[in-house]
Amino acid sequence: MAVSEEESSSSSTPGAANNYSSSKQSASNSNSAACYLAKTVLTGSVVLQVVRGHFRSPSSSDVVFGKETSIELVIIDNDGIVQSISEQPVFGTIKDLAVLPWNDRFQAQSQKLLGKDILVILSDSGKLSFLSFCNEMHRFFPLTHIQLSSPGNSRYQIGRMLAVDSSGCYVAASAYEDKLAIFSISMSAGGDIVDTRIFCPPENEGSLKTASGFTNVSGTIWSMCFISKDYHQLSEEHNPVLAVLMNRRGSFYRNELLLLEWNIAEQAVHVIYQFAEAGPLAHHIVEVPNSHGFAFLFRAGDALLMDFRDAHNPCCVYRTSLNFTPTLAEEQSFVEHTIRIPDIMDEEGIYSVAASALLELSDINKNDDPMNVDDYSSKPGSNYVCSWSWEPGNLNNPRMIFSADSGELYMIQVLFESDGLRVNLSDCLYKGLPSKALLWVEGGFLAAVVDMADGMVLKLEEGLLHYRSPIQSVAPILDMSVVDYPDEKHDQMFACSGMAPEGTLRVIRSGISVEKLLKTSPIYHGVTGTWTVKMKVSDPYHSFLVLSFVEETRVLSVGVSFTDVTDSVGFQPDVCTLACGLVDDGVLVQIHQCGVRLCVPVRAVHPEGVPLSSPVCTSWFPDSMTLSLGAVGRNLIVVATSSPYFLFILGVRSLSAYHYEVYPMQYVKLQNELSCISIPQKSLEHSLMNYADNNHPMAIPAGVNIDNIFVIGTHKPSVEVVSFSPDKGMKILATGVISLTNTLGTAISGCVPQDVRLVLVDRLYILSGLRNGMLLRFEWPVASTEVSSHHKFVGSCLVDSHTSLNPTSPNYGVPLIFTSNPSGMAKGNFPVNLELIAVRRIGITPVFLVPLSDSLDADMIALSDRPWLLQTARHSLSYTSISFQPSTHVTPVCSIECPRGVLFVAENSLHLVEMVPSKRLNVQKFHLGGTPRKVLYHSESKLLIVMRTELDNESCSSDVCCIDPLSGSVLSSFKFDPGETGKCMDVVKVGDEHVLVIGTSLSAGPAIMPSGEAESTKGRLVVLCLEHMRNSESSAIKLCSKAGSSSQRSSPFCDVGGYAAEQLSNSSLCSSPDDNSSDGIKLEETEIWHLRLAYSSIWPGMVLAVCPYLGRYFLASAGYSFYVCGFPNDNSHRVRRLAVGRTRFMVMNLTAYFTRIAVCDCRDGVLFYSYHEDARKLEQVYCDPVQRLVADCVLMDVNTAVVSDRMGSVAVLSCANHLEDNASPERNLTLSCSYYMGDIALSIKKGSFSYKLPADDMLRDCDTASDNINLSCNSVMASTLLGSITIFIPVTREEYELLEAVQARLVVHPLTAPILGNDHNELRSRESLAGTRKILDGDMLAQFLELTSVQQEAVLALPLSSPNTVMLSSKPSLPNNVNQVVRLLERVHYALN
Repeated sequence: MAVSEEESSSSSTPGAANNYSSSKQSASNSNSAACYLAKTVLTGSVVLQVVRGHFRSPSSSDVVFGKETSIELVIIDNDGIVQSISEQPVFGTIKDLAVLPWNDRFQAQSQKLLGKDILVILSDSGKLSFLSFCNEMHRFFPLTHIQLSSPGNSRYQIGRMLAVDSSGCYVAASAYEDKLAIFSISMSAGGDIVDTRIFCPPENEGSLKTASGFTNVSGTIWSMCFISKDYHQLSEEHNPVLAVLMNRRGSFYRNELLLLEWNIAEQAVHVIYQFAEAGPLAHHIVEVPNSHGFAFLFRAGDALLMDFRDAHNPCCVYRTSLNFTPTLAEEQSFVEHTIRIPDIMDEEGIYSVAASALLELSDINKNDDPMNVDDYSSKPGSNYVCSWSWEPGNLNNPRMIFSADSGELYMIQVLFESDGLRVNLSDCLYKGLPSKALLWVEGGFLAAVVDMADGMVLKLEEGLLHYRSPIQSVAPILDMSVVDYPDEKHDQMFACSGMAPEGTLRVIRSGISVEKLLKTSPIYHGVTGTWTVKMKVSDPYHSFLVLSFVEETRVLSVGVSFTDVTDSVGFQPDVCTLACGLVDDGVLVQIHQCGVRLCVPVRAVHPEGVPLSSPVCTSWFPDSMTLSLGAVGRNLIVVATSSPYFLFILGVRSLSAYHYEVYPMQYVKLQNELSCISIPQKSLEHSLMNYADNNHPMAIPAGVNIDNIFVIGTHKPSVEVVSFSPDKGMKILATGVISLTNTLGTAISGCVPQDVRLVLVDRLYILSGLRNGMLLRFEWPVASTEVSSHHKFVGSCLVDSHTSLNPTSPNYGVPLIFTSNPSGMAKGNFPVNLELIAVRRIGITPVFLVPLSDSLDADMIALSDRPWLLQTARHSLSYTSISFQPSTHVTPVCSIECPRGVLFVAENSLHLVEMVPSKRLNVQKFHLGGTPRKVLYHSESKLLIVMRTELDNESCSSDVCCIDPLSGSVLSSFKFDPGETGKCMDVVKVGDEHVLVIGTSLSAGPAIMPSGEAESTKGRLVVLCLEHMRNSESSAIKLCSKAGSSSQRSSPFCDVGGYAAEQLSNSSLCSSPDDNSSDGIKLEETEIWHLRLAYSSIWPGMVLAVCPYLGRYFLASAGYSFYVCGFPNDNSHRVRRLAVGRTRFMVMNLTAYFTRIAVCDCRDGVLFYSYHEDARKLEQVYCDPVQRLVADCVLMDVNTAVVSDRMGSVAVLSCANHLEDNASPERNLTLSCSYYMGDIALSIKKGSFSYKLPADDMLRDCDTASDNINLSCNSVMASTLLGSITIFIPVTREEYELLEAVQARLVVHPLTAPILGNDHNELRSRESLAGTRKILDGDMLAQFLELTSVQQEAVLALPLSSPNTVMLSSKPSLPNNVNQVVRLLERVHYALN
């Protein structure tokens, strides 16, 4: 559960002061050696780079988002929706990102790389990294790293910008200033990716050779690109040409363009052409694809098309105005000569000869003179290009869409015609915010990424761009409030997101997002099973929904309304259905305890039904036995009995029109009772043939009939894969015995399979959910590996089998005995022993596996204590929680109206939700306008209080407003005076009521001098009362639903807005990612909360921080000073300053816990103060050991503070080891531990996205169960500038030492090491004192769960003999097996996922 801010502050407990001494003592013991684990629960959403390529396969159309600290592989589907495929942290900071396209001349080092593009990244590791996507591990892995500079990337070190040759033969990397390097790519078999390299200028020289002397690269590098050549007409060796746009320091000229040629034979770089101009500022140089020598130079106000085919004598062939006048593009004629810029610079850094322009146009008039900088820049309508993207696959007449700084999108087309070259500029295609990055992908879709707001996917249709879907971004998160969600019993967070004019309030929830469409009344008691059934195998949508109860079955039609059609379908209504499905087109099967019923529905309920008045039905009954299990597949029915144990294979045949028969084809006596049966709904034959043809390990040898294959789970316990053919009968293909032990070596009970599924994604494997809440993955052993003698086959549960009394069967009357062969895989015989690849615990209740479609590679919902989405394409076992309440049953429901529907049964109600692919983040958006700065949750009114600035309002630019958290509507607001800006606010207790204390600024300009001292400013302290104004007629919150509430009496639903629905309740909000409304709930207009001004006073400085103190005071800061204030006689209309404290620098933040006060200024960091009530004096008792520019701070207890700084680091400071007797103001706090995030945490709160495990002790090790700390109560949540959320979880000393040893091995193991080549220890140690304990990296440790059991054992067995290995705080003995580590990390994953 989340811990509210009130609980962590002194104002929440009236008797807090009385418990001070005891709490201090316990805090001293618990935090003297603080140990934390940092886990990212929401990755940063800021997209800085976006590229396309063929990363997963030569035919895939993939998009990669570069997000500074992570990379995300996505696709844009046919509907224009961005769907995430894989996202991974890079454990570093991405500086630039580009694609190295596959070249036919390359020879792949591995067949897995053949035809696939490579991702090239520059990062703060100082390395140039080449990454390839691994389909098996479902993530990028490094191919090689090239060291360019020391970690950190100063502006003079190479590591800022990338340029890749269009042919994939060359890569260039530059520094911010003065340096660049060029690399030759030669992917030869067995060789390195980088063949040769050269630095510019050379490391031992400071200048470059030109035609007439020497020059240097001294200035800021703005942009660069390769000038491609027609390589089909060139020899193997050719010299690449790189165009570099730069601004030279100390030069009169604003732009300089260098053409650099790398003479590979001489291994030297020459400047073959050099231009300079003092005209409009040039921003980008961009090559025209497939043009072999043309490039655009984008300047402020125009775009110049350059001809670099003769690199020694380039010219401009076209100028396009970007002033967006009616004449959009004008062809220009140019003089024959160009003005050459001298190659020699004088000592002052100024050219000795003035040059007029980069290019001289013959028809330039005075107003267009690029030398006239002031006049040019002030021209109305002058625009520049922010971002651009070329159309993919256009080889003849390239088209580019670009974004202007005004937010308008235009298209440029380059036409190579017989009469010459022409450039066309379109009218405005779309108007929005300026785009930071654009990407044109296949299908006519355009991904547009903008700053501090949601991006968007547009589609080019009929000459215009049309909006299709959002690219969600919650950055920056300026403030947050963590609140419990009472109905669904999990946490949600309200965040101030974005900046004006796109400021929003975001509701962020944990887990995968679902859109709640409806909820029925809680009338569905005793549901035992749910299924959806199609009428034909090829149907895209489901036709019927089957609900099974303890003594009843109901069949509902799937459509606009769910109508009871049990009688028309033919299912027996007075029995409990065990299983059902489609056995053939139009033929349904119901399995119940007494027998098997075959039904053919009538045409009245489905167009494919029989034209009769009643359905066609026939049944099969076992002799004197009761069925316990069953499954239905294509032309196959499998049922099992209990007491005695038999397995029956049933077939269906047509005797005449509308006349069918169910008959037994074979039955088998069982040694052990079956616990589950699963039949794949699609044939495996075609898939497995491709599986073998693609050189994958042979899971099933050729020659075996695999048309009918199914999987069973037994009470042995085991899982077994069985094939059946009418002529050969049943055959056991593979068996996996389930024998699990805990960390003490004791057998784990309850390992009977509850559900089992066959999956085919790159390889064939089996998933099994157990009755004790565990999840298992089995795989076939590799074909080339002999099964060792100690892996003996333990036998199947099948004893003997008998065919049916069918005279066509060749085995009539002959028992089939199943024998084992331990080396079956090597010889192509069966059965074989399955290998247990991974084991995970996802709860304590039985695990049900429900595929989201009939495909063998479909993702699944794993249903235990709560629902999880199991991603079948991922390596090992990868699962993420679904943002929905615990449920007992689930089934996919696919209809025209709801193609991605999922039906949950929870709390005796049916819940129809939709998996929302467009919501990569589980975030709801309320547009507020302006910039939301602060947010508080008012528990009494259940409203949000939001402070906004930069409002587009003539009367005020800042206010405080009350927001309905369900609809996002503004209910009331308090407007500040013109020119006044809100800075801080908090809720303070006054007697029995709560008031809102606000600090503002009355002065324009900055609050702080560069030295850290406070500017001379004014501010205001405001006290507001939140009053409840209730109408006597009605004061209740009313539920309202959309029109259309009537339906047939037999339906459990009513039609609501086109969907089937019954009564909507609090948990059935229908809201899209961008919808501000709440379909179903609104506050009555008579339910009014009003903000009333109670007190206002001018203060000598901006009031930047306020916070409650001791339940009856509050703290407020202004300039260097902070004050203890109170309300005399609990009168909210009066405020008295009781004491004052002063610091050396501007006070930025105040926080308190019991009597402890933490003051944060802009340089000295965190200062601890105590307040003496009797003397009314403030005393400083501790200070920060280092200078620190604090971003936010929270007190965990009276001795411990967690603080974030504006350098991207989080630290835990403590005074628990000190005694306050003889305290000195110079005594430093102890730096307990630290963690470099690489992102600025603007807001820190106590609390967590966390779930309480139903029986947490089952996941704990016996020796540490009593020492565990509740995750929520002591966790810290941090939201960042990049839109990420990280939780810092306290762990015990023993857990810390164990995980520290595991982390030390993960950071060096090839499968889990940082993919950009960062030294992990150096990375997390930045901005910290040497020798400080590091907070554990939960993202690094989480990779351990993505590995198979064998890989996990290999990681733990890795010796730490490298001199670069991180020094461990101690030398704990690693566990003999991986169970202890897995169980500990599973608890963290379960709690936070």
